[in-house]
Amino acid sequence: MLNIKKILLPVDFPNASLRVLHQAAMLARHFQSEIVLLYVVSAESQAAGVPQDGPDLASWDLLAEIVKVAEKSQDLSLRPQLEGLATRSVLLEGDTAQAIVQTAQVEEADLIMMPSHGRTFNRFLLGSAAAKVPHGSECPVWTGTHVEDPPMPEFAIHSVLGAIDFGPRSQLTAFWAAQMADAFGARLTLANVTYDVGIWAPGGNYVNPRLKAELVADATDQMAALQKETGIKADVFIGSGDVPKVLSQAAKQTQADLLVTGCYPYGGNLRINGYNIISASLIPVLNVAGSGDSSTP
Repeated sequence: MLNIKKILLPVDFPNASLRVLHQAAMLARHFQSEIVLLYVVSAESQAAGVPQDGPDLASWDLLAEIVKVAEKSQDLSLRPQLEGLATRSVLLEGDTAQAIVQTAQVEEADLIMMPSHGRTFNRFLLGSAAAKVPHGSECPVWTGTHVEDPPMPEFAIHSVLGAIDFGPRSQLTAFWAAQMADAFGARLTLANVTYDVGIWAPGGNYVNPRLKAELVADATDQMAALQKETGIKADVFIGSGDVPKVLSQAAKQTQADLLVTGCYPYGGNLRINGYNIISASLIPVLNVAGSGDSSTP
């Protein structure tokens, strides 16, 4: 069973992702988790209305300020969604990516949740070597979407899509996807995207139907073997071509609310496409690449 007892929620203030806040509140209520909000004080903080130092900064209520921003944006549902939840704010100075990694370790966070764009996100995933290898044990990362629409307080998980590449993390990814689906009574689909079978020739690209059929058949056999080994029952989607694009199509076809992957966003077929998968996804992406051993969550 999933044991998400502490959620680390890095925020950019005043541009905090209200959509991710709603998603964090939903997960925290379901799993009875504590939410730890992390804000890294920067040179721009004073312009955003954040006290610079001393007792004013120590007494500054980050969550209350975020709620005020939400209400100014006509998002009146955030305050009641947070009522009754255990929340705590941590204010730090320094490098954003390192602060996220170190706080996740110190707090023993079970999940990091953050938007898929903005200063905090980009620096965490792309900027710091320390963020990539925090003592060999990374926390799973939930990222929101690039969609800029107003928050969706009614966010729910009815369908989960697990992206499987048959690498060493495949069982871990499958277990996380299955247990997220089980926790919310959601439909589960396991997907694999084979390599592109397009062949360039004068006049354009052509698909080799025999090669495509062989790759799809092999992927189907491997998926069946994975399900047998893990005891996970799920629908199966096998596609080929551009990984982010095909996974987006699979998410649309299965009406998925959450995509679970086992690839590092900055680094196999899925690894190379990790950041692009997040960028192209219209649903949240849960990356479990660093969540313990390769067999169980």
